[in-house]
Amino acid sequence: MTARTSGESSELPEFPFPGTSYRGPDPVFTRLRTERPVVRVRWTGGGHAWLVTRHEDVKQVLDDTRFSRAASYAPDAPKFSGLFQAPPGMIISLDPPDHTRLRVLAEQAFSAARIEGMRPRVRELAGRLLDTLDKESDGGPVDLVEGFAAPLAMAVICELLGVPERDRDQFLTWVRQFADVSGPEELAVEGRENLGAYIAGLVAGKQAEPADDVLSALIAARDGEDRLSFEELVGLGYTLLGGGYDSSAGQISNFTLTLLEHHPDFWRRLGEHPEDIPGALEELLRTVNLTANDTSGLPRIATEDVTVAGVTIPAGDAVFLAFASANRDGAVFTDPETTDFGRTDNPHLAFGHGIHHCLGAPLARVELAVALEELTARYPDARVAVPESELLWRVGDVNHNLVSLPVHLQRSTT
Repeated sequence: MTARTSGESSELPEFPFPGTSYRGPDPVFTRLRTERPVVRVRWTGGGHAWLVTRHEDVKQVLDDTRFSRAASYAPDAPKFSGLFQAPPGMIISLDPPDHTRLRVLAEQAFSAARIEGMRPRVRELAGRLLDTLDKESDGGPVDLVEGFAAPLAMAVICELLGVPERDRDQFLTWVRQFADVSGPEELAVEGRENLGAYIAGLVAGKQAEPADDVLSALIAARDGEDRLSFEELVGLGYTLLGGGYDSSAGQISNFTLTLLEHHPDFWRRLGEHPEDIPGALEELLRTVNLTANDTSGLPRIATEDVTVAGVTIPAGDAVFLAFASANRDGAVFTDPETTDFGRTDNPHLAFGHGIHHCLGAPLARVELAVALEELTARYPDARVAVPESELLWRVGDVNHNLVSLPVHLQRSTT
């Protein structure tokens, strides 16, 4: 048997696997990590790819520049219908040295001091939204997606870019058009083009009149004589808007659902002990699955034959990384299927690893922590208003996001 066929399987269902939900990856991943940690799978709709499921192997691929993101845009690269693919030339679509150059410049605008300095403003935005929900609830359930998670995530990203409040509803429409991989392709293209055109106008405006926001800081970033071009600035703004909004909104909703449905006592504890929220947040990032298709959503292409976990992946083949599976690897995490809010050693891969570690991870942590702090402190007795089986999910989105989350809110009287 050749190295290639040792990873193949005829009995596996089409990939993505059907048993994945916000609560975690399909149980088949447990078996794969033990028996075939690198396996060749059939993509729903046609085509084949290699699936990497163990923590150490996922990190190996992320660290190995022979697995290229940029190569996935080549005309002869494997294509996967229904899979979101970011436009070429964006930072998440590049390899070194192009990626390295953009990363060095972009990191200047995401300094620890700047991101931490946003915390009071994020708290103000969250408090304002919850004040509105308090007024509107009238004793009945409220939708925590439309009333809190989505507008908070949109407001934070728009503050980051300096987008006027009057344009945020339109932004939301365009982002959802772009993220919906199940809808008509022309709508996704329309959403992408509208976002790009709007952000181009923002960049031009900030170049003429800089402000105190991250987009202006990106414009000012320098590495010697090097600076970001107009096109690169548009691409970074577009990446921040498209990625930051959808992921953060989904995580706020999914984390709230997880705590209220499965850990209500810990929800109350967090309200009384907000100092426990940072650690709890890391465990939620490890265990609550956000991606809708079991992977990072972005294929990598082997530029030469590479061996991973004893399996040779031939040059030209596509590779998917199962982050949710890696975050349940028993070789790294003690009792990996248990949500342990006291876990201290937690090297999860929710934000990636290596050169493609999420640039916005510090901001995401601030936003998620503030959201949990405000929700648990105000509403210790909150509860989901419908059975979990009746909740609806956005089937066509890149992420595994709720359509709505009806919640009964009862404000603390203390």
